[in-house]
Amino acid sequence: MHPLATAIAPLLARTGGTTVPLAERAAGDVLLYWDGVPAVAVRLPGEELTSALDRMIVQVEDELGAQLPDLSRPDKQRAVRLLEERGAFTLRKSVESVAKALGVSRFTVYNYLNRDSGADD
Repeated sequence: MHPLATAIAPLLARTGGTTVPLAERAAGDVLLYWDGVPAVAVRLPGEELTSALDRMIVQVEDELGAQLPDLSRPDKQRAVRLLEERGAFTLRKSVESVAKALGVSRFTVYNYLNRDSGADD
């Protein structure tokens, strides 16, 4: 792996971008140079990751160290609290989107939101 790819890996993880082999780069990919030579092609996320909520979800996944559906129940509750703190639930259709991302029902997300923040299951 090129050192530039290693250096930008955390940025790509947060933004949803990926590196692609130079030979497989597409028209919309960004070509990055190292000492004047093409080194890494970066494919930025499409519309599926352009909303503010999608970006918040990626940040929470990064912070918790796993994809939302793979989290334990307490960590899913923590993810919902983190998203709430960041204003995620002020966005249109956010409960439905978060429920889908977590792999739970809307009812479950509402339960997580209505839980006493000091109580543990």
